[in-house]
Amino acid sequence: MKKRKTEPWLSAAEYGRTLSGLSVNLIVRDVVRSIPFYTKVLELRLLYSDEDFAAFEREGMRLQLHADHTYARMPWAARLREDSRRGLGAEIRILGVDPDAAEKRARDGGFTVLVAVRDWPHGWRDCVLEDPDGYTFAVGVPL
Repeated sequence: MKKRKTEPWLSAAEYGRTLSGLSVNLIVRDVVRSIPFYTKVLELRLLYSDEDFAAFEREGMRLQLHADHTYARMPWAARLREDSRRGLGAEIRILGVDPDAAEKRARDGGFTVLVAVRDWPHGWRDCVLEDPDGYTFAVGVPL
């Protein structure tokens, strides 16, 4: 069920046709609450948002947020009502985000820093941050 009262900037079909390669779609409890994490901490560019949906991009990567209520007709929708963190077992990595600055922005914004900035054997300097729903992002730069 959609809560939006106006027409979006693009129809779902029009926006869907702009996607290619890998895009990430996260189902969140509150789209508006989540936007500052994605725009201020991860520095994604907000293309559009309303209370049902938000679309972001950065260097060719596309990420969308859909509110729980927009998935009410899915067979697994009841699981969205569980009071648990989401995203366990998936870590989304974004290369090209200054990890020291991102960690500071996360702390300043009251977001969770799961792993502070460090240099890793896999050749990245990164930190692991958590959005308001529990999705984790490793952001950093190559060493």
